[in-house]
Amino acid sequence: MRTANLIEALVADRAARGKPMARGLVGALVAGAAASLALFLAAMGVRVDIADALVTWRFELKLVMVFLALGLAFSLCVSLSRPVTSGRLAWRLAPLAALAVAAVAIELAAVPSTTWVTRLVGSNAVVCLIAIPTLSIAPLAVVLWILRSGAPASPALAGAAAGLLAATAGASLYAFHCFDDSPLFVVTWYVLAAAPVIALGALLGHRLLRW
Repeated sequence: MRTANLIEALVADRAARGKPMARGLVGALVAGAAASLALFLAAMGVRVDIADALVTWRFELKLVMVFLALGLAFSLCVSLSRPVTSGRLAWRLAPLAALAVAAVAIELAAVPSTTWVTRLVGSNAVVCLIAIPTLSIAPLAVVLWILRSGAPASPALAGAAAGLLAATAGASLYAFHCFDDSPLFVVTWYVLAAAPVIALGALLGHRLLRW
C-alpha cells in the first residue's frame, strides 16, 4: 500500500473513532487523577483556609486558569492523537495566554510595586516545583498508554500534549493546597513546574507513540 493511501485510510479510521479516543482519554485522566488525588490527600491535603479562599478573586482566578488549561490541553491531546492535524494547533492555547496576561496585569495594577517580588516568589515555590510534577506522574502514564491506540502525526508533539494534560491535572489538584494565589506566582511557578512534565512527555511520546 502506498504511503498516501495508508494515511488516508488511517485518517478515515481515526475520524470514525475520534469519540472513542476522547472517551478513552477521559477515562485515563480520571484514573490517573484518582491515583494522584490519593497521593495528594495523603501527602499534602487541602489548605486549611479553603472556605475563606473560595470567596477571594485571586483563588477563584487561579482555579479558572488551571481548569481552562486542563480543558485546552485535553483538546490539544485529542487533536494530536490523529495522523493528520490542522495547522496552528498552538493557537488553541491562546485563550489561556490571554487570561494569564490579563491576570498578571490586574495584579500589577492592584498591588503596590514594592510587593511584586514578594508575590512573585511566594512561600511555596520549591514545593510547587516538586508537587506538580509528582502529581502528574500517574496521569502522564495512563494518557500515554491511551495515546498508543492512536496514530499521531508527530509522536513527540503528542507526547508533549500528554505531558501538558498531565501537568495541568497535577496543577489542578495542587491549587487546592497552595497558599500562593497571586497571578504572579501562578503564571510563573506553575508554568515552570509543568515544563519538565511536558519535556518528559515529548521524550516518551517520541519513543512510545511511533506507528
